[in-house]
Amino acid sequence: MNIKATDNYDMKGVKCVRLDASKYTAVISPEYGSSVWRMRDNELDMEIFRYKDECTAKDIDKAREIWGLPTLYLPNRFDGGLLKTSDGEYHLPVNEVKLKNHLHGWVHKRAHKIESVAADDNKATLVTSYTHNENDEMYRFFPIDFKITYTFELSSDGLKHIVTLENLSDKRLPVSICTHTCINAPFKKGAKQSGLRLSVPIVERCELDKRCLPTERLLPLDTKDLRYKNGIMRPTLHMISNDMYTACDNILDGEPFYGAIITDKESGHRLCNEVSREYRFWNMWNDKGYNGYFCPEPMTAMINCANLKLKPEVTGYSELKKGESYECWQRFFTI
Repeated sequence: MNIKATDNYDMKGVKCVRLDASKYTAVISPEYGSSVWRMRDNELDMEIFRYKDECTAKDIDKAREIWGLPTLYLPNRFDGGLLKTSDGEYHLPVNEVKLKNHLHGWVHKRAHKIESVAADDNKATLVTSYTHNENDEMYRFFPIDFKITYTFELSSDGLKHIVTLENLSDKRLPVSICTHTCINAPFKKGAKQSGLRLSVPIVERCELDKRCLPTERLLPLDTKDLRYKNGIMRPTLHMISNDMYTACDNILDGEPFYGAIITDKESGHRLCNEVSREYRFWNMWNDKGYNGYFCPEPMTAMINCANLKLKPEVTGYSELKKGESYECWQRFFTI
């Protein structure tokens, strides 16, 4: 099996790291928040994440959340920018002016450090990190020192993506992590968007208000919601805007599978996104439905989680003491 890890790989004029293993290729940009700019199944001719040859690095920089696989720390929305922890209160900038929320944090907008690049007989690996401290302009809003580390492992089993969050401060560190998973539509060359079907294992809908914040009501699944659960949801060519749900097991080839499955009906090929149990919610969004991609986003906690009155075991919200760490992972593979 041809396994390689290439640093100083140029993509769109940006220094990236390319990983090759088995039928897969992945290109990660540490400079652009450790986002996976591209993942391909070269045998099946599948472009997994949203990617365009003609898209420039400047285009990506304008909207990092909607290209490839960006990872968000403090993802989604916080009401008025407010974030309450058990020992503090933080006021983040309102960067979603229309809805008066803080949206998606800032770690994905920072250049990250390359910790290591390696390859052995089994996998190609990249480890990157970002340390938040007084040198970051956001520190005046969020004065909590922390380190976030990303490990990317590419093998014949696909791409494994591991996030480790460590508290370096005496203050409690809030925990909420997701990837803004931008899936190409279609992902199979020559296929049609109308032939895609999305299967997401869900239990209850998390009701949101007009500002896309939880009302704290968990609702039973209606007819539309069951299209996700039954694997018949068409993920594009109509609008999906923040459909958020609690998660459960899916079924893949007769076996329990904790993750989402996207199927190209014509070819029968599937893209599978397995996630660790820390990811307790799914939020679906597709940028109005006609832009050639959609986002089934695994989230460790609810939107606005730190501010909700619901118990942490319901919201998924947690905090880290100094020296404590939190880890979650997911894996992308094709069959």
